[in-house]
Amino acid sequence: MAMELKGRVLVYSILGCPHCMKAKSTLQELGVPYTDVSLEKYPHARQDVQMRTQKRTVPQIFFNARHIGGNEDLQNLVKDQEKWTEALEVLKSTPAGPDAPQVPDPSTAVKSFDVGDIVCEPDEYAEFVKELRNSGIIKDHRSLLRSYKNSFSGKEFVDWVVKTKEVVPALGICKPRPAGELGEDLRKLILKIYSSYLSPDGKKVNYKGIGESSEFEQYQKLAKELVRVQIVEATREEKLAFFINVYNAQVIHANVTMGPPVNLWQRYKFFNTVRYIIGGHQYSLQDIENGVLRANRKGMGMFMKPFGSSDARLKVSLETPEPLIHFALVCGAKSCPPIKTYSAEGIYDQLNLAAESFLEGDDGCQVDMGKRTIKLSQILKWYSVDFGKNKDEVVEWVHKHLPDSEKKTQVGELLESKNYKLSHMPYDWGINS
Repeated sequence: MAMELKGRVLVYSILGCPHCMKAKSTLQELGVPYTDVSLEKYPHARQDVQMRTQKRTVPQIFFNARHIGGNEDLQNLVKDQEKWTEALEVLKSTPAGPDAPQVPDPSTAVKSFDVGDIVCEPDEYAEFVKELRNSGIIKDHRSLLRSYKNSFSGKEFVDWVVKTKEVVPALGICKPRPAGELGEDLRKLILKIYSSYLSPDGKKVNYKGIGESSEFEQYQKLAKELVRVQIVEATREEKLAFFINVYNAQVIHANVTMGPPVNLWQRYKFFNTVRYIIGGHQYSLQDIENGVLRANRKGMGMFMKPFGSSDARLKVSLETPEPLIHFALVCGAKSCPPIKTYSAEGIYDQLNLAAESFLEGDDGCQVDMGKRTIKLSQILKWYSVDFGKNKDEVVEWVHKHLPDSEKKTQVGELLESKNYKLSHMPYDWGINS
């Protein structure tokens, strides 16, 4: 049963953030009522939060005007029974004053996305296909000893086209759409799915629930538009958001429909054979990660670059690799970063925040000052070339992208001393279901 408070607890969060979910779960378990302020729903609140806290990570928790901090700060406060009791007494007896952060006006919220709003503009060629089916030229044909059902000859087709539309049929039932536009629709639909089928800590996915949902049925319909999406002319920012979201959705789609890979060989097949047709070309998960987002670099276990010199998909590849994608791509394993969605507008702020959040946790970076060791996720070993030319440059990159904290200070001290050992944590390939 929730306790009665005169004061106010505000939790600033974003969807899919495991630290946010853990903090809110803790408050719920302790019966402490709180107001969740989504920085995706109220993006204008970000500036106020950063000014008050001098931090860019979430969650940020306030008891009236008192800034508690993030999830780790909340957990430490709860463990200290005396301080926790004192904090609760203040909340029970003292209303939030004018100096406390205010609950955003609901009228200022970004409008929520309704999956029922996804309606594509009919393609003029869809009618062409219907006319072709009703043209009478599609019938059974016999050639020597073979029979061809529901077919037509090249001459019959050309004659019919010349007589009617004088156009060439196209794929799909919707007009080709720009990557930024389609990517944003996909992002919003994926966001709706994540909000219903992610675990409280943001690290596990209810694949069975997704597969049975109406949202997933809607997603599959929308994903068909990828066949003709206009991606070549998209900006770098649009490509980053588009392909990160598609990669993460493709992993979930495959896990729902095919089941997760459970050994090394199955993982190899999973990342190399699960494909979407995007803009008329096939893209496996490896193609998206290493071919597009890493600017056509070889990935783990690859002897050649994903795209050859004559591959049309090279036009889609980023001109330079983007190391921040490694904290956004979710391969479906337990050691992957939490699942989020990304938009082209402000993509670098979103990716930097994802890196900060991952490195701030023990899954990303651990420091032992007594043993003078730094332990990093295997991700920073497998793709070390994206982060630096040597051990020191990789650690410098990590130090730069850590949020201001004791851990950042410790990494800086070890870097400056040049007397430290670097190792990497085991990677848990267990399915995040």
